[in-house]
Amino acid sequence: MRIVVHADGWLIASRGRYRCALGKSGIVRDKREGDGATPAGLFPLRSVFYRADRLDKPETMLPCWPIGHEDGWCDDPGHSDYNRPVRLPHPARHERLWREDGLYDVMVVLGYNDDPVVPGAGSCIFLHVARPGLTPTDGCVALARPDLLEVLQDCGPQPTVFITPA
Repeated sequence: MRIVVHADGWLIASRGRYRCALGKSGIVRDKREGDGATPAGLFPLRSVFYRADRLDKPETMLPCWPIGHEDGWCDDPGHSDYNRPVRLPHPARHERLWREDGLYDVMVVLGYNDDPVVPGAGSCIFLHVARPGLTPTDGCVALARPDLLEVLQDCGPQPTVFITPA
């Protein structure tokens, strides 16, 4: 299955079209850490993390892992754990996955800058739950929670997302 994300804020999947939020700096071909942009390209969907205290395991063929209080993701380009999941507390700059705002109640890790990891090329690029009003993200793609759960139902083996700037 291939998901397509367009710069006009639409995500196309097998079940239909969904409004989505993108990075506040738009979609770029040369992503850099902290630029607020969503990277352009074709990326595999690696795995799903979810808050088991807020919802059941999502229906999907992707590997799923419950998020715990000690889960984070390193976004420090100077650290060897850059763009990798980490356990908290962690000595380098990181993003906490256990959030109160619900954005990571369901999140899909995109295979962006992970094979190999290039320091400074961007980290923590996820498909996750959108803020109310689909306000821009810091670089991720975000959907309303029901839409994200619906898209995940159709993810078979080796799903990809194609993010196009035009």
